[in-house]
Amino acid sequence: MSDRLPVVIAGAGPTGLMCALALRKQGIPVVLFEAEPALTHDLRAGSFHPPTLEMMAPYGITDKMHETGLKVQRWQIRNRPGDLIAEFNLDLLKDVTPYPYRLHLEQHRLTPIQLEILRRDPDVEINFGHTLKGFAQDADGVTVTFGTSGTDRTIKASWLIGADGGRSAVRKGLDVEFEGFTWPELFVVVSTPYDFAQHGFALNCYIADPVEWGALFKVPDDGPPGLWRLAYPVNPDESDEVLLAPERVEAALQRLVPTGKPYDIRYKSTYRVHQRVAASFRSGRVLLAGDAGHLNNPLGGFGLNSGIHDAINLSDKLARHWHGEPEDLLDLYSRQRRSATIEQVQAMSIRNKQTMEERDPAVQRTRLEELVAIANDPAKARQHLLNTSMISGLKRANEVK
Repeated sequence: MSDRLPVVIAGAGPTGLMCALALRKQGIPVVLFEAEPALTHDLRAGSFHPPTLEMMAPYGITDKMHETGLKVQRWQIRNRPGDLIAEFNLDLLKDVTPYPYRLHLEQHRLTPIQLEILRRDPDVEINFGHTLKGFAQDADGVTVTFGTSGTDRTIKASWLIGADGGRSAVRKGLDVEFEGFTWPELFVVVSTPYDFAQHGFALNCYIADPVEWGALFKVPDDGPPGLWRLAYPVNPDESDEVLLAPERVEAALQRLVPTGKPYDIRYKSTYRVHQRVAASFRSGRVLLAGDAGHLNNPLGGFGLNSGIHDAINLSDKLARHWHGEPEDLLDLYSRQRRSATIEQVQAMSIRNKQTMEERDPAVQRTRLEELVAIANDPAKARQHLLNTSMISGLKRANEVK
């Protein structure tokens, strides 16, 4: 029967790999294709919220992540002078989650864990170095063509999942509108082993400033002492050569914490930030998940987490349909995950950025004072943590019919 054809997944990032694992757990045949010759080395994402850890736990992923990940129970929003610090303690959520903390682990350390577990399944096919060239769908399935080593390979699928990132070839092939905008500024991310904790910085903190705000958090790297990453906005009219010049990067770090001696800089790069959501996460037998369906700024650590949430929601509904329930479950997937993306991920990440970059010092100070008051009130802090940890938003989105 046509509906017994495999599910084809384009993209072997965290979302695509999670889709493959979740579908295989429910006995669904999967063929995974990735354009790159191997797993990519992404230096941006690396903070996992409690619900995400809960979702990955049944697959053995969460336990494996804990072997090297950093537990971050406290996180901060603060100003540059450090006289206003709103510090939130995730231990307030210990009654609602077995993981009352954020876990910091680089994305490029998550995907090998996922892939290793997936490779234990002899019935899953994994293909690297295969670029999507096109697809066509009909009532029986999707015919997908990939190019590799100068040749084409065509495969018939029951469903095609596009988990192939922000430049998704699957999304572009659907001609689905990617609604939203791109922030005008560029961002620099720089990594150093310098220990900012000695200056009172939590392992995850957001630094508000009318001139140069930033986000600072620590990742495990290859082991102690780990690396601290600082992300900050820069002029988009300047070249990478200028923006990443040693003296420019050094000056940015010295403005954060003057040390009197040069920082040991391990990595540095620039990137652009987008706020976009696909008009639909489903078109017939083709589905979108993760960055292929939505992009957001990194303030709050929502992007990678929401991709995992997409994968679990989609795999559950696709499996239920596979085993006999109505196909309109896939429309429900689109409604629920678009709702979560628009009402939680987009709204909160935009609000976070606006708080960090507020140009009026008086307005910014008032907002930070309000956050300090919330952090110091256990009931208000708990509600704030339920929202910022994606727990409340997930609950609301999963109630969408």
